[in-house]
Amino acid sequence: MLQLICPHCQAPLQQNERQWRCDNNHSYDQARQGYLNLLLVQHKNSRNPGDTPQMLACRQAFLDAGHYQPVSDAINSLFADLPEGNLVDIGCGEGYYLDRLARSLPALESGGLDISKNAVVKASKRNRDVRWLVASSARLPFAEHSVDALLCVFSPWQWDACLTVLKPGGRLLLVGPHSDHLLALRRGLYPEVHPTPPLIKELPENLSVVSQQTLRYPLSLSATDLANLIGMTPHGFRSQQERQTQLIEQGVPGLEVAMDLIMLQRH
Repeated sequence: MLQLICPHCQAPLQQNERQWRCDNNHSYDQARQGYLNLLLVQHKNSRNPGDTPQMLACRQAFLDAGHYQPVSDAINSLFADLPEGNLVDIGCGEGYYLDRLARSLPALESGGLDISKNAVVKASKRNRDVRWLVASSARLPFAEHSVDALLCVFSPWQWDACLTVLKPGGRLLLVGPHSDHLLALRRGLYPEVHPTPPLIKELPENLSVVSQQTLRYPLSLSATDLANLIGMTPHGFRSQQERQTQLIEQGVPGLEVAMDLIMLQRH
């Protein structure tokens, strides 16, 4: 079972129907959609942190069309030997990857969190068997050394927070862009393409690499799907609208997905 802690005092949280309370009398009401908001106001970086509703809508449409299903399948395969215990997706967004993973491993207790309330509302509609949380990946609301596995797909993470909640022997799967990821698109959107930083710059001494792979495959997208791909990423507001429109109208030949998947284990 996922052991939630109070974001105010870090004491264990106990559930009584739709209310969660710690021994210091801090309480949190579970929303009717099923998610629990554990993000304190003072820990927000804006009134509505996280991705915008438009970005979330584009991402949901793009992912539900199956364009990144090979990525999801690779994630599921890497966790296939974890049939029980618990797993948390940090930065779960609208829940695509965790929903598919939870359905492939039904005995696994799954939780997903995101700093965006709008994202978690969408995620909670995908799978009512997952514990969805509004929370920050910098302050993971779980008891020390209580989590068997963490998943992080295209989202920020902090080593200290991950190491605090992971059990000894627990695993962390990082999924992020290789330098070739969507390179043809980026070349069309920007006059100069900046190099993609490595997924891991420096590895803490109490983590080791279990496996590492780069998943590559071509993408052939309709104008609608291409617009959703641009709109679901920061490219949608970083690049010029004229360049976006031209690419959507003309298409992007040679478009390729290239994602790094690195599985780490806590000592």
